[in-house]
Amino acid sequence: MTPDQIERYFKRGEDFAFARWERPIVPMVLGVEAETLSVVKGAIEAIVALAGHKMAETDPEMGANLYFFFLRSWAELRDVPELEGLVPGLAGIIERCETANANQYRLFRFEENGAIRAAIVFIRMDRELSSLPADALALSQATQVILDWGEDAFRTRSPLAVAVGQAVLRPEVADLIRAAYAPELPAAASDRSFALRLFARLGQ
Repeated sequence: MTPDQIERYFKRGEDFAFARWERPIVPMVLGVEAETLSVVKGAIEAIVALAGHKMAETDPEMGANLYFFFLRSWAELRDVPELEGLVPGLAGIIERCETANANQYRLFRFEENGAIRAAIVFIRMDRELSSLPADALALSQATQVILDWGEDAFRTRSPLAVAVGQAVLRPEVADLIRAAYAPELPAAASDRSFALRLFARLGQ
């Protein structure tokens, strides 16, 4: 990848915004059966290991800091107890997702220094997502929360490829995740020149 290509992974309109996790990731997965639960958690563990980051059993402030909600319709969220406290403005989010016929929505919260503090992911299992193998869906979703990617990062091309009949991360995405978690880099950046620093660490 070139620095310009890296920059596009973290663009929001004309702005550049990069953020990664600092605190250990503590996932909670709701709305799936036990077999699928193990697949999702396995995918999260794999991506966290790729990044060289850490997981934990509990977050001292929040209990869990990475939530995955699997659902069949957006209306189901209206019946989840205390979800409004976790997701302020939930009603508006539901309305926008229904209007757009969206099948996923990600919400990030950030530390004072800009690092990712928590992430909440809603996944509506429509026909498109239901047709995917569980491991491919889980790996894609885990990839999309290990960094706060730009709005168009994976809009036209999935982060995954198929190798020997199995879903795997595209090599350039895997390399970028590794580079993003280089310990000498800051956890957040808003200057486009940061893409050059990521570029310098690709393949290391």
